[in-house]
Amino acid sequence: MPTNNNPTAGLELAQIGWVVPDIDAAVKLLSGTLGITGFPPPEYIKAQDLNMSYYGKVVEADWLTTQTYNGHTFVELIQPLSGQSMFHDYLAKYPTGGTQHLAYRLPISSFEQVVSSLHEKGFEVISEVDHPIARMLFFDTYQKLGVATEIMGVTPKGWAAIEQMTKG
Repeated sequence: MPTNNNPTAGLELAQIGWVVPDIDAAVKLLSGTLGITGFPPPEYIKAQDLNMSYYGKVVEADWLTTQTYNGHTFVELIQPLSGQSMFHDYLAKYPTGGTQHLAYRLPISSFEQVVSSLHEKGFEVISEVDHPIARMLFFDTYQKLGVATEIMGVTPKGWAAIEQMTKG
């Protein structure tokens, strides 16, 4: 995908991740007031079920999550429940919640090149997920961008899932 010497060329903004203290209140505001609709009922997630690492270790953590597609980008809401994760850290620092990460996607074939570039620039990995639809790394870019950066290397199975989700 990169068409020049910039390994991040070809990245596509895929998702805005908001960490919130009350997922139902957030859905109500976004849907009722701002017209961002289509959120399915929140899903209970355990980090262990995703084999999601937190600074290199899979730890006990759980949260509620829901997301919708607004025609351009996925909007994800995350409400931490218990344990320790980057989502829990964010809510502890910002109790009213906020935009915690921006996710960029690209084909899995270009994933390592982009990830290597971020490593070379000194950005630390906060969390990692290796899922059949995508490999995801969350980098600590808070000091430079004010949010974490998620890089999603999407597999062929993942592109099919994305297409399904964008159709509703």
